[in-house]
Amino acid sequence: MRRVAALAVVSLLGACATPAPSGPDVPTPSADSDDCAVIAAVAKEHYRFNSTDNRPLPIRFEGDYAPRCQWSRYGLAFEAYDPDAPGDPRERVRWVSFARPTYDGRGAVIETGIMHGPLAGMGYECRVHSGFAGWTVGECRNTWVS
Repeated sequence: MRRVAALAVVSLLGACATPAPSGPDVPTPSADSDDCAVIAAVAKEHYRFNSTDNRPLPIRFEGDYAPRCQWSRYGLAFEAYDPDAPGDPRERVRWVSFARPTYDGRGAVIETGIMHGPLAGMGYECRVHSGFAGWTVGECRNTWVS
């Protein structure tokens, strides 16, 4: 009986040590997945961006932060911000920006800003909560106005 119990314990330990499946059909979890979901929540709930009548402005990130997000997964279609893009110079001052979210026991806080044109923009600090419905924006407070 002891031998059977010992074999059961060994086989259970071996099952725990089994490596996770891998291969081309198994998606790799993204280290930025929470960051992407937090940014998408602010984009959709605070800025009210969507894929039809309020398309997102070009997106830029603060500093060396640049998460790789599948925006279509969230119903968004961001283009990368390019300050050197050819064309109308007024279009180059239209963007939405996001800093890296910081997480705590209540959710996350993220700095964001939007420029609609020269000297026409606002910055915010948004509190985002995690729950059964995913990430949702609690409140955003103004941090700067241009």
